[in-house]
Amino acid sequence: MTSDDDAALRERTQPHDNQQPAMEPDTALELAESPPDVSDEALFREKWLVTESGDNGASSILRYRAQGPDECTDSLSKVHVFTNTKHEVEVDFDDPNIDSASDTTQEWEDESPYPEVRAAVSNTDDMLMPASTIRAWTIGLLWSIIIPGLNQFLFFRYPSITVGSLVAQLLSYPLGRAWTRFMPTVSILGVPLNPGPFTLKEHVVITVMATVGSSSAYATDIIAVQRIYYNQRWGFGYQWLLVISTQVIGFSLGGAVKRFLVSPPSMIWPANLVACALFNTLHSQSYSGYGQSGMSRERFFLYGFSAATVWYLFPGYLFTALSTFSWVTWIRPNDVVSASGPALLLWHMGSCATQKLNQLFGYNSGLGMSIFTFDWSNIAFIGSPLATPWWAEANVLAGFVAFFWILTPILYYTNVWDSTYLPLLSRQSFDNTGARYNVTRILTPEATLDLAAYKAYSPLFLSVSFAMSYGMSFASITATLMHTVLYFRKQIWTQARRSLNEQPDVHARLMSRYPQVPEWWYIGILLFMFAMSAVTIEVWPTQMPIWGLALALAIAVFYIVPTGMIQAITNQQIGLNVITELIAGYALPGKPLAMMIFKTYGYIMMTQALQFSSDMKLGHYMKVPPRTMFWCQIIATVIAGTVQILVQEWMFVHIDDVCQHNQKDHFVCANTEVFFVASVVWGVIGPKRQFSSGQIYQGLTYFFLMGALAPLVGWLINKRWPSSFFKYVNVPIILAGTAWIPPATAVNYIPWAIVGFIFNYVIRRHHFGWWAKYNYVLSAALDCGTAIGTLLVFFCLQYPRHGNIGRGTIESWWGNTVYQKTADFRMLPLRRVAEGEYFGPRIGNW
Repeated sequence: MTSDDDAALRERTQPHDNQQPAMEPDTALELAESPPDVSDEALFREKWLVTESGDNGASSILRYRAQGPDECTDSLSKVHVFTNTKHEVEVDFDDPNIDSASDTTQEWEDESPYPEVRAAVSNTDDMLMPASTIRAWTIGLLWSIIIPGLNQFLFFRYPSITVGSLVAQLLSYPLGRAWTRFMPTVSILGVPLNPGPFTLKEHVVITVMATVGSSSAYATDIIAVQRIYYNQRWGFGYQWLLVISTQVIGFSLGGAVKRFLVSPPSMIWPANLVACALFNTLHSQSYSGYGQSGMSRERFFLYGFSAATVWYLFPGYLFTALSTFSWVTWIRPNDVVSASGPALLLWHMGSCATQKLNQLFGYNSGLGMSIFTFDWSNIAFIGSPLATPWWAEANVLAGFVAFFWILTPILYYTNVWDSTYLPLLSRQSFDNTGARYNVTRILTPEATLDLAAYKAYSPLFLSVSFAMSYGMSFASITATLMHTVLYFRKQIWTQARRSLNEQPDVHARLMSRYPQVPEWWYIGILLFMFAMSAVTIEVWPTQMPIWGLALALAIAVFYIVPTGMIQAITNQQIGLNVITELIAGYALPGKPLAMMIFKTYGYIMMTQALQFSSDMKLGHYMKVPPRTMFWCQIIATVIAGTVQILVQEWMFVHIDDVCQHNQKDHFVCANTEVFFVASVVWGVIGPKRQFSSGQIYQGLTYFFLMGALAPLVGWLINKRWPSSFFKYVNVPIILAGTAWIPPATAVNYIPWAIVGFIFNYVIRRHHFGWWAKYNYVLSAALDCGTAIGTLLVFFCLQYPRHGNIGRGTIESWWGNTVYQKTADFRMLPLRRVAEGEYFGPRIGNW
């Protein structure tokens, strides 16, 4: 069909002034009873067009069938016109995202009841627009190699630099347009090499392929911990089977819960709205937004992107104290720690006050009451504050203040768990002298627990903040279940009874016209990946039984719906890493490798299922065919995982002292160290010796009870006062929002909440038109600009010449060293034991 024919058909389907009034709602007009016969040789095609049906605003979906590319306008054989009545949106559960105060949310035809969605997502679709093209696959595969490889390389560096999918989203646009301009219009095996103008749907496919593998695969931490800390070096076959099976098996679960997490309009997935806004900005799509006057979104994005790129040069290289802006600690940095004689006496008199100041206001090992940072990578470390609803950010902030600014200092300064002998916040584990815990002293040659050696050495101690993080993780497990039962039971039951064809909003109706992914595809992925997993744990001496694998997968299945709903509504993900660690610690005691594998399968299956659901929702918003979305995620994930294994292996061979604390290029592996500490706590020593009755941290188990009761209290208050602010209180978010600690600190939470309050409460409340037009574009611009600035600084100024550029000049001036001369940066404890003494339980009592 030529472009003129297509335009003619569109013209014929548009309503005119002399046409009859629109049909009554909920009726369908059959213009023809059946299509004409089509010969086998004829090219038979079916297409859909989305139009607007006049002043009443109701949309119509028209389908026509054509016999050939040149005959389609003359052989319009069958048209169905579907109209939908205006209806009031009814939500049978308390949804804090819905804009109930707006006078535009009472009745809906072809709009979302959520202003965030209306501001960022188009409510039209062109099914003629290509998505799965050789151009999309080539660029997408390119990103699925470059971004995962780069991120895996940078993952072991601290502070880590992460190149997000927004970078690929931004750079893919000029690549796609360049392809259109310079690639010849020829076909290879019937596939056009240049399919025409670069389309929005192709852009979405490319971005999704970059997203699924953009971060380091979780299983690579197992390989790193085995090699660095347990001296186990197994071959590429083991590594590939472990990484690919853990990364892909979750997609089968994501497909099974699509009707709960993707199709319902209430599952808005806020983070995707940032991507949608950027897609619409770059491709100039029409969408139902606000603020039609003022600067265009394209120009606004360009200004924001350029400013963020240039600005990162200051906190990232020229004046790094702007990033770690612990300005209060600079007043009394405690520089006399190494004094002796009379100076030592003076230090004892003033050190406690000085160290308390550092512990309260420091960012490295303190509570971060200095509040400010000027580095967007720190502000957005736990997620963009512009993409998270303010009510969810307020819940996270409330949890941080209550547990880390109030409860944690109380526990620390009252010496609970002998915590004053340790830094207030640290990602490390310690023995009973305050030194780093030497796990090799309690291991057998098979890397299992040597109980006699453990009793002769020391129990394991954690910083009070690390212990508090575990307690809140315990509470979030039971709180998630209780919250889901209380608030989402009706929706879960309703969605379970609905078929996939009964969708309430325009986006789901438009997507229902595409062929869906068959259920047997998901079943096949599950069976094949389960077989790969079984081979992995049986062929190599992982000490992981098959029943352990089945149990780990069952945990993910049990938690996927409640955790997925919370993330889809609040943009906050509640992980299963702690509950899988807890179960593995009791089921497989003294076996750290088995525990890590158990945790990875249980946790990552759910995480990957949520990633799959999030990407499918992005495709849902942008009207990309579901089968294209399915295959692009599967293939990109396999390629990304393979690249990450190869990059990691290269680093271990070619980088000196990798994962050592004094590594000259800062490849100290901070996240891997947290993973290792967890393997010691839950795998080597085990929860029985850490959290059971009579053990050091037994008090943390009461957080399970607290997590179960807290949502009930909030629910009862909401029942009594349904219009109060308590309807915005979300206990699982309060408890799980701080799960990034450690390695995150207050610098990643307090500025994040401040920025979120300014944009998603103040500006949204008083300047809604500006917010709707620019908020998500600004988030994308800051993310992209900071990522590009990070790459430029690293590869132009830090990586060359082994990091010696500026070492004796710019890197040594006051603005780059002032925060390094504080007790906070050196992670000093409040108290120290005398030589030959120890704290905690007496020998033989642990």
